[in-house]
Amino acid sequence: MPVTKTPDGLSEEITPGHPLIHLLQIKTRIFLADFRGFIRKLKHHPSALIGALLIILFLVVAFFAPAVAPHDPFVGELSERLIAPSWLEGGVSQYILGTDQQGRDLLSRIIYGARISLWVGFISVTISVLIGTLLGAAAGYFRGKLDLFLSRTADLLLAFPFLIFAVAVMSFLGPGLINLILALTFKGWVEFFRLVRGEMLSEKTKEYVEAAKANGQSNLRIILSEVLPNIIHTIIVLGTLRMGFFIIMEASLSFLGLGIQPPDPAWGSMVNEGRQFMLNAWWLSTFPGAAILVLVLSINLFGEGLRDILDPRLKIE
Repeated sequence: MPVTKTPDGLSEEITPGHPLIHLLQIKTRIFLADFRGFIRKLKHHPSALIGALLIILFLVVAFFAPAVAPHDPFVGELSERLIAPSWLEGGVSQYILGTDQQGRDLLSRIIYGARISLWVGFISVTISVLIGTLLGAAAGYFRGKLDLFLSRTADLLLAFPFLIFAVAVMSFLGPGLINLILALTFKGWVEFFRLVRGEMLSEKTKEYVEAAKANGQSNLRIILSEVLPNIIHTIIVLGTLRMGFFIIMEASLSFLGLGIQPPDPAWGSMVNEGRQFMLNAWWLSTFPGAAILVLVLSINLFGEGLRDILDPRLKIE
């Protein structure tokens, strides 16, 4: 039988009728009901549903890449370089999407490249959300000099185009996965900061916040338990949409030779490597570019659907 400690230090058995178990059961039922409601609403957004299914497909393929990829993405035979896809005339059946200039299987490299794109996109968005939400909540709630400093810093960063700024940071830090994530998040937090700050300025004047203050709750508790749960849906929507943007930025930097370096199979660098063979081996750049297009389009479609489902201000009763 599970045991917990009472306030006076005595042990207490948690029975099936214990309040903690009852509370957990209630929260579980609420979560399941909300999840089922979300799935029902998602079915009414065909484009968002298609986007979600494609994202799941990319995630599954990337996670099980060693089992899915038909060949080693790093090893090739020069005698098999620039072989056409198997479904084209003169193609070889064992290479569905053909081979690259070093005789490596293109399909296997695209599959492994999905890992890099999804990983960079997810980590960059997560770090940007955490930094932007923390700073935005503090600036919007407390105002004063902190708000002035952070707002002017955000305005200064917004003055630079994202890609040019990222190129400058990567030129200073050097290529590599960690530096790429740092370059993306160095400016990526600004959008989340502005969103959370604006929402905090709006929410802090409402009655439920005033009631929490009257009950003696601390500022930190009010921010975390009162305000953030009411604006989390907007953060999720923006995070989903920005993930597609970060994937494009990663591909762009890799294309320019500043991101993921060969022989790692990044989609952007694969497009760059295939440019010189466009006339006689068009598939080298076309298929990695198509993978970027499909993944980013899927994320954007799903993000648009999330906005309609989660944002109460857009709901039509």
